[in-house]
Amino acid sequence: MLIEIEKTPNPATRKFLPGRTVMQSGGRDFPNADAAEASPLAEALFATGKVDGVYFGRDFVSVSAAPTVEWEGLEPEILSILLDHFMLDAPLFKQGSAAGIEVAADDGPTVDEDPADADIIDQIKELLETRVRPAVAQDGGDIVYRGYRNGKLYLGMQGACAGCPSSMVTLKRGVESLIKHYVPEVETIEAI
Repeated sequence: MLIEIEKTPNPATRKFLPGRTVMQSGGRDFPNADAAEASPLAEALFATGKVDGVYFGRDFVSVSAAPTVEWEGLEPEILSILLDHFMLDAPLFKQGSAAGIEVAADDGPTVDEDPADADIIDQIKELLETRVRPAVAQDGGDIVYRGYRNGKLYLGMQGACAGCPSSMVTLKRGVESLIKHYVPEVETIEAI
């Protein structure tokens, strides 16, 4: 099995492509070791003590190195964990009861929305799903909808996008200009 490795715009994050589907749909962000308890793979990556974040995409796994950890030494360790996981066809998530496992809801807004904005919100979500998220996934991350109110669109950054030095430039110059072009009611975008 060959796992391809790609650098991302975030120098702390690498994108690993196992050549197979990782997540059937959507993505899953593990911003810390506590969040990783739902996944044996995420737990194993955090268990190295050198990982600061993990993100599962459709066909990739993004891994962020902890501060002061160099990729030169970490990359072979991550590859070994990923190879073991995918060669064994191990489950991505733990089986059994979901009791006690907290799964962050990525599809719900985190700001109070005005029901009168439903059409605007639908347009925003459609653009995010068809134009923005596929482009961001190429860089090993994700952008998720967090809410819209009074001309402000709130988005969450995940995977390689979280903590990336260029994420705010991408958000403001790329995503904001695209959304504003198609949905003029959006005045500004904020990451939360």
